[in-house]
Amino acid sequence: MWIGLPHRLASIILKNMMTKIKHTRLEVMSFLAKNIDSIIDEYLKKIDANWQPTDFLPDSSSENFTTQIKELQEQCRELPYDYLAVLVGDVITEEALPTYESWLMQVEGITNEPPQGWGKWVRMWTAEENRHGDLLNKYLYLSGRVNMRQMEISTQYLIADGFEIGTANDPYKNFVYTSFQELATNISHRRTASLAKKHGSLQLSKICGVIASDEARHAKAYKSFVASIFELDATEMMLAFEDMMRKKIVMPAHFLRQAGESIGTTFSHFSDAAQRLGVYTSWDYTNILDSLLIEWNVGNITGLDSRGEKARDYLMALPERFRKVAGRSIKAPLEYEFNWINR
Repeated sequence: MWIGLPHRLASIILKNMMTKIKHTRLEVMSFLAKNIDSIIDEYLKKIDANWQPTDFLPDSSSENFTTQIKELQEQCRELPYDYLAVLVGDVITEEALPTYESWLMQVEGITNEPPQGWGKWVRMWTAEENRHGDLLNKYLYLSGRVNMRQMEISTQYLIADGFEIGTANDPYKNFVYTSFQELATNISHRRTASLAKKHGSLQLSKICGVIASDEARHAKAYKSFVASIFELDATEMMLAFEDMMRKKIVMPAHFLRQAGESIGTTFSHFSDAAQRLGVYTSWDYTNILDSLLIEWNVGNITGLDSRGEKARDYLMALPERFRKVAGRSIKAPLEYEFNWINR
């Protein structure tokens, strides 16, 4: 469309177009932020009434404290090696929360001004999420099955290394990512809850279950944000969704590593263990995408321009493409030692 235009003029036109898109995102985010208090009331719980980690742990002020710890450790003795590897990886991911909060606070349209804006959501969502890593960390410490120092080294590495998830500071892409990830963590924690119960660790099963419930509620919130954006800016939201799925949704812990290893070395082994256990698989990835296409009614969205229509066609065909290859990556146990686990 710009053939024959002077280079400088073409650059000005492109800059103006990009500025218009940027303003559209800011305007949409500003519009949605007007209802931030009602959003928080619907999807987050009142702090004073919410569960806290100590509700699920032995009471250190009780005369029966040592007895309760022994019972907890007895329940953990039958947990398999792969299970512990996946659980520790989940805990490290949860504890990297400072990285996720700082990432979200850099997204366009998320600021602390005015006080009722998106910054309030991010802080309060972070505060709820923070309980997950806190609870699981304390539980693993009491279990006696985990080398806590090595786990803490991996946690520090993960926070220090940061992550790259392909969203930049685009709010549309970031909300696609968080919708997907909250659904994935809900699945992971639900499955670890079921496996813990199977192996006789009822307390851990309850812990993983209550965390999964939080993740499901948070997923509903982020999915509702995307649904609202589709109503306000359908084409740009569709293009953002397409872009994220072309890149593939990477896990927030994809830089996971142990002491002495390079970035990302441990993550592939953690993923393999999760796949073998059925905690999170390639089928789950496909099913999450399918559920989002249905949730957002992508196949029936109107008001798209030609770019949006093309992006929708790509997205609607994607689940079937994924199903053809899902499950092929299941691997046999590898000789890899997770230094987090006490034998």
